[in-house]
Amino acid sequence: MQNAMGFNLHITRSSFIRIKGIRITAPAKSPNTDGIHISRSNNCKIVNTFIGTGDDCISLGQGVVDLSVFKVICGPGHGISVGSLGKYKQEEDVRGFTVTNCTLMGTTNGLRIKTWPGSDPSKASNIVFKNILMRNVENPIIIDQSYGDGDPPSRVQISDIVFENIIGTTTTPVAVNLMCSKRVPCYNVQLNNVQLRTTNGKAISSFCSDAKVGYGGMQSPHPC
Repeated sequence: MQNAMGFNLHITRSSFIRIKGIRITAPAKSPNTDGIHISRSNNCKIVNTFIGTGDDCISLGQGVVDLSVFKVICGPGHGISVGSLGKYKQEEDVRGFTVTNCTLMGTTNGLRIKTWPGSDPSKASNIVFKNILMRNVENPIIIDQSYGDGDPPSRVQISDIVFENIIGTTTTPVAVNLMCSKRVPCYNVQLNNVQLRTTNGKAISSFCSDAKVGYGGMQSPHPC
């Protein structure tokens, strides 16, 4: 799939979809060219796929249940994103998203969860990012619950999130940035064996706001 004028592939209201061996490309500066967007679907898998676009390589909308992503190469693009969530009224929950053995190269975000301020209540839970290699990635690990700016705080409850065995390089000094909602703080966010370093050898840091975070194994940057 090449040079779409918008989302390259959108899966919605579907079950047991399998995507394997697909190559999706679009210019790095092309707007809203998400590689694969999934919403209101369950028990789907994306395997052995290359995605390089001007927006999210893979993005999740509302109502996604039990999606697995395995051996995906992403770049350029905006990384792998849950959301944005909470933009519309009475959105369905997201739960059961697993991303393993993937590589991100030169993306403007790495692993991201993003929600809109002033949202209706909903949940995003049981999300695992494991065995991820990053090369020259901005914002490697980021939760942004004020996506698009503004008030009041988001009411999308984020919980039971795992980042494990995340290694590689970042072009920005804040490698772990957890900006959760004051209204419904993130809880049970776990970082295990995170080993990131800047491409220029400068200091690296983390930032946490309204997040209950646990740690295990190596941590670079240091915990909040």
